[in-house]
Amino acid sequence: MAGRLVLWLLLGLGPAGGAHIKKAEAEAPRYLHAAELGAALRALAEGAPPGLARLFSIGQSVEGRPLGAPIPGRPQVKLVGNMHGDEPLGRPLLLRLARELLAAWARGDARAGRLLNATDLYLLPSLNPDGFERAREGDCGGSAPGGRENSRGKDLNRSFPDQFGAAQPDLGPVPEVRALIAWMQRNKFVLSGNLHGGSVVASYPYDDSPMHKPNGIYSKSADDEVFKYLAKAYASNHPIMKTGTPNCPGEQFETFKDGITNGAHWYDVEGGMQDYNYVWANCFEITLELSCCKYPMASQLQQEWENNRESLLTFIEKVHMGVKGFVRDLVTGSGLANATIAVAGIDHNITAGRFGDYHRLLVPGTYNITAAVMGYVPMTVENIEVKEGAATGVDFSMQPAVLVPVPDPTAASPTSLHQPLQPEDFRHHHFPDMEIFLRRYASEYTNITRLYSVGKSVEQRELYVMEISDNPGIHEPGEPEFKYVGNMHGNEVIGRELLLNLIDYLCKNFGTDPEVTELVLNTRIHIMPSMNPDGYEKSQEGDRSSTVGRNNSNNYDLNRNFPDQFLPMTDPLQPETLAVMNWLRAFPFVLSANLHGGSLVVNYPFDDDEKGIAIYSKSPDDGVFQQLALSYSKENTQMYQGSPCKDMYPNEYFPHGITNGAHWYNVQGGMQDWNYLNTNCFEVTIELGCVKYPNAEDLPKYWEENHRSLLQFIKQVHQGVKGFVLDATSRRGISNATISVADIDHPVTSYKAGDYWRLLVPGSYKITASARGYNPLTRTVTVGDRGAVQVNFTLSRTDSKVEEGKIPVLTNEDTSDPSTKEFETLIKDLSAENGLERLVLTPSVDVSPYRYRPYKDLSDFLRALHLNYPQITNLTNLGHSVEYRQMWSLEISNKPNQSEPEEPKIRFVAGIHGNAPVGTELLLALAEFLCVNYKKNAAITKLIDRTRIVIVPSLNPDGRETAQERDCTSKTGQTNAHGKDLDTDFTSKTREPETKAIIENLILKRDFSLSVALDGGSLLVTYPYDKPVQTVENKETLRHLATLYANNHPSMHLGQPGCKNESDNIPGGVIRGAEWHSHLGSMKDFSVTFGHCPEITVYTSCCYFPSAGQLPNLWTENKKSLLSMVVEVHKGVHGFVQDKSGKPVSKAVIVLNEGVRVYTKEGGYFHVLLAPGLHNISATAEGYQQKHVLVSVRHDAASSVVIVFDMDNRIFGLSRELVVTVAGATMSAMVLTACIIWCVCSIKSNRHKDGFHRLRQHNDDYEDEIRMMSTGSKKSLLSHEFQDETDTEEETLYSSKH
Repeated sequence: MAGRLVLWLLLGLGPAGGAHIKKAEAEAPRYLHAAELGAALRALAEGAPPGLARLFSIGQSVEGRPLGAPIPGRPQVKLVGNMHGDEPLGRPLLLRLARELLAAWARGDARAGRLLNATDLYLLPSLNPDGFERAREGDCGGSAPGGRENSRGKDLNRSFPDQFGAAQPDLGPVPEVRALIAWMQRNKFVLSGNLHGGSVVASYPYDDSPMHKPNGIYSKSADDEVFKYLAKAYASNHPIMKTGTPNCPGEQFETFKDGITNGAHWYDVEGGMQDYNYVWANCFEITLELSCCKYPMASQLQQEWENNRESLLTFIEKVHMGVKGFVRDLVTGSGLANATIAVAGIDHNITAGRFGDYHRLLVPGTYNITAAVMGYVPMTVENIEVKEGAATGVDFSMQPAVLVPVPDPTAASPTSLHQPLQPEDFRHHHFPDMEIFLRRYASEYTNITRLYSVGKSVEQRELYVMEISDNPGIHEPGEPEFKYVGNMHGNEVIGRELLLNLIDYLCKNFGTDPEVTELVLNTRIHIMPSMNPDGYEKSQEGDRSSTVGRNNSNNYDLNRNFPDQFLPMTDPLQPETLAVMNWLRAFPFVLSANLHGGSLVVNYPFDDDEKGIAIYSKSPDDGVFQQLALSYSKENTQMYQGSPCKDMYPNEYFPHGITNGAHWYNVQGGMQDWNYLNTNCFEVTIELGCVKYPNAEDLPKYWEENHRSLLQFIKQVHQGVKGFVLDATSRRGISNATISVADIDHPVTSYKAGDYWRLLVPGSYKITASARGYNPLTRTVTVGDRGAVQVNFTLSRTDSKVEEGKIPVLTNEDTSDPSTKEFETLIKDLSAENGLERLVLTPSVDVSPYRYRPYKDLSDFLRALHLNYPQITNLTNLGHSVEYRQMWSLEISNKPNQSEPEEPKIRFVAGIHGNAPVGTELLLALAEFLCVNYKKNAAITKLIDRTRIVIVPSLNPDGRETAQERDCTSKTGQTNAHGKDLDTDFTSKTREPETKAIIENLILKRDFSLSVALDGGSLLVTYPYDKPVQTVENKETLRHLATLYANNHPSMHLGQPGCKNESDNIPGGVIRGAEWHSHLGSMKDFSVTFGHCPEITVYTSCCYFPSAGQLPNLWTENKKSLLSMVVEVHKGVHGFVQDKSGKPVSKAVIVLNEGVRVYTKEGGYFHVLLAPGLHNISATAEGYQQKHVLVSVRHDAASSVVIVFDMDNRIFGLSRELVVTVAGATMSAMVLTACIIWCVCSIKSNRHKDGFHRLRQHNDDYEDEIRMMSTGSKKSLLSHEFQDETDTEEETLYSSKH
């Protein structure tokens, strides 16, 4: 069956006939107004063969011109013209395209036949007919008033919802946009072109960036390669566009490589149509600027058609590239509509059409593609090869996961008004039931859900959280994060069941219910149904007011267990409390509610006061909290009345159903106050019912009473002020900037991308943004009640230690090397939330350690790796142990035998204690994982190509041979064969052979940027120093490195090792070595002090030598953390020091933050890892002037610094000019004096009768004197030769490789 050529019409249809077409074709090309365009389109539709073309409208413009109804079809392509009324070239081009295609098809043209037989093509000549009527022919610069915008003065290409914008735009004044959005939502377009004028270039998404810098920001979409391919397909066939030099008047110097450009890189467009197509639909749209003149004369139309004809046809044909197929039910064979199609490594999914058909545009390559749909087991097809040309066919037959009820044919049909689907399953869920429920929804709604755990209860039950978002697992800059927490008291169960109902409601109504869809698209929602699963299991249904099950399994009330602002805590922090505290530190939560039972009221901070009595305890944000509380209570009629539990508490009354916590009763150690005082999160406590554990048959009533309140409360996260804090130089976000509001003593801080949110009630405020190293900025802001106001702050740098701001501030060096830029982008992507999972872990071939390897097997394994991967490995022997076992070192790099001083070098070491061999096996697994994925996984390949990775799996092979598996506490094998603990031997005068080998062949090479040592006996990370010291230089950076490892481990960051005889309160799972187990002579202290390399020690397991069966799980837990270290080594500061002639300066001293020293190595390079923030750098070298710079270090990229030395013009501390002048004057005086003396002497000499002086005769004595002076000088030189010139620990912390 042939495809359709669909002609959209934007204005009223006039009379038409075949004669009109012939007349139009005979005439010279011209612009058609209103009725003429309508007649021409209608005549084309009526004159086409049956079924080939159709004319329809999708709506009306402001002035009532009709815009139509769609025709289903796949794949669908649309071309839209005249979006800006004064850029009408698309109108005649699309009309000409329609005529040409119909005529070519009718005469049997093969190309037209292939295209129309396989494609549904929709042509919209004018999206802005009102603006066109006001524009003037020949107006190249768009000077005609009102022509660009619609009749209400709105630019249609700035009126769409924007992924980086503020609240949703008001679509009231733009019916054209409303009609187009509604039409797109009813269809499954694959490809689209938006035809404009004013330049000659193909522009592709994204059109704007979070920073909204006017230009120069490459805002990369997940499908950047696809978009570049599509843009080039058009540009390469256009005679002017392909040159990249359109030479438009006034823009003669503007060039576009290959005739294409990223939209935001050209100039920032917020609210553009092409981004909306990509972000909110399946459609890949690019914007085509077709002519320097916006409204060229009609006499130029024939030439413009010739310029664009081939480009238009080629572009349409690209809809058939990539992958296509059907998603069907395995049992019935029926198509599954709205199935999600996900491509591994590309963070952008599409959905199948109504018949299960899909089409996913992809450039040639090999892909793993997954299909997922509610009620079916997800299916992945791997290694799909996409070639140039026709799409590869891939069908998915989905296995049903659950039984789908058969609809009742006698049931009444739904009403025309949309009604959201309500939960139907009301029952109490014990932990196994709740766990299955959560896993089921996570598997059925993969496109909007992610199930994760923040830790475990005392009885080792998972503390599950369900995330619901349009991009699960990713923090989208500018999007606020919200959380609900239920069942904190185990016997208060209403919140637990309501939150499970809420998960069901949000999942089932996303995409169909506008309210739910908007919430999920614009909010990252986290739902923890049960914070106290242990207590719940002890509780009993029907309990009205008892305390059975209220506390956790250690019998502590979790809502009295948080650190309190007024009184010190005496109870130990519980596992559930610690898990939630760490959870709150890990996410930028803005708003939260803690769901309880036993009354019916919303309770807001503060919960206590310094006197510990029931009294109104007002927080600085008392007005905000009252508004938040009212937003919930107003939607619950019984709660709002204020007298909830008359039979139980007849005298209790809460005006409007809200109360200040301490005014009701005093609670010390409550969670809501800790949220407010220690994070950016505003939390209230909601009492949901007088009965704590109601019977199951009452649960539907609670949902009916509360579900509107639950939704309304989430919406409050979008009130107040939001925006970004940006660096004025780089335009990048500033993390941890402080946002303070005048007269409200409660600042909040910005997140990683500089995004912030500050809840406020309506009013006028003075808001100040400040950050370390920047000048603060204050703005006056008016806050309304209809969504948050977007307020961005752009801060300029300052430094109080720099006189008059003369020190330059350096950020990332802008390199023109495409491969370097590509790698920088990779590091940024890998540093993003879930970046490692998306780019490295998910698409890679995994390994699984299953046994421990004794020395011989370890040696054989390393040799085998080297023999199988000789191009990327180099196996060397560092030395030998006491019993002459070799200590192997395996380097993994694309040039393992060559010195590459500009590349960072990282070492992983393990087995310093032979009784803790888990680290050894993890490093062997890491080595194999990297090797097997080289040239198979793009991210791993690039990391290996640009990193020198050294793996030393066993530092104590003798001790390892004596240790025994499953011996969790024994010290057998901990020491070497001489009984020496090697981790205390590094400062010994007579070192062990193992220590000596490590020092000489690893540490003192001084070419490492980072070292990671793996040990056993706990579950935490320590950083230098292990010895007691008063201060630790660069502690912020050392702790940052340790925290990075812990945060990428699923449980280490919780700070609950759970090991016998060890503290279970290690904040963040990170601690300084001396604060944990203080000792002297450690490897990491020696590495920092003498090797100039930061080293952290990771303790991987409480058991020193767990059973081999635990190795796969230990590998899974540590794999992400180990890889994060390889990524981290590419951050910090990369520097190069040279003189003015460009000659590298080696051995220059680089002093960081007036303390830490590093040294440039061969080629003038240096590299140092630093925590994100501003850092001072001073550079000195003999014979050169000292240089000072400030460097901004980011969390997701390296900062590049080039320091150019000037020659030192000072002599003895004085200027060279002064010294030369004085020296010249002195020499002149000496010459004059000598002349005078000579004259005087000559006169005297004439008086001697013989005319001569006698010379001194005692030459021997004189020569002896000279000889003695020479000997003394030599002795003086020798006396300095053996002086210790090593820097003290106070002078140096660490350096990069040399």
